[in-house]
Amino acid sequence: MAFLTPSLTRPAALGRGFALALGGAALITLGAKIQIPFWPVPMTMHTLAVFFLAAALGPRLGLAAVATYLTAGALGMPVFSGTPERGIGLAYMAGPTGGYLAGYLLGAPLTGWLAQGRGLIGRFLAMLAGLTVVYACGLAWLAGFVPASSVLAAGLTPFILGDLVKLALASGLITALVRLRARAE
Repeated sequence: MAFLTPSLTRPAALGRGFALALGGAALITLGAKIQIPFWPVPMTMHTLAVFFLAAALGPRLGLAAVATYLTAGALGMPVFSGTPERGIGLAYMAGPTGGYLAGYLLGAPLTGWLAQGRGLIGRFLAMLAGLTVVYACGLAWLAGFVPASSVLAAGLTPFILGDLVKLALASGLITALVRLRARAE
């Protein structure tokens, strides 16, 4: 069961789902624009946003948020990290990071499905499974842009530590929100 379980009529639930997808896409966009100094490379927060939303909203709404974010980017809105400076729209999506973006589309519903009804560790492991999908897609796509011998050094090694920290933060944040919600009820 998702953290934000709807108990509304069908039209109200559809409206709520639409609002959550738009809000989720906005949160992912905000995360893509935030850069935090980290070693060995600065990290953005969009991975945290994607996996937080997937685990908190569940597989369908998590997928809807990511799909809305990617649709906005495909339509030329500067929602991605480094846009508009590094390009926008489909041209950006076809670039070296396109596989990671596609991986979000596959990893978010997997994470949402695996995280249902889980605690802190279970949610973290669900996010880790989703992140594995993101890296698999991203590295496979990146191999078309860099020599095979450099794929891991370019697309995994500099980012994995930061991504693991973000998954731990997202998992902890959801756990805290679940506890707050339980106290409020």
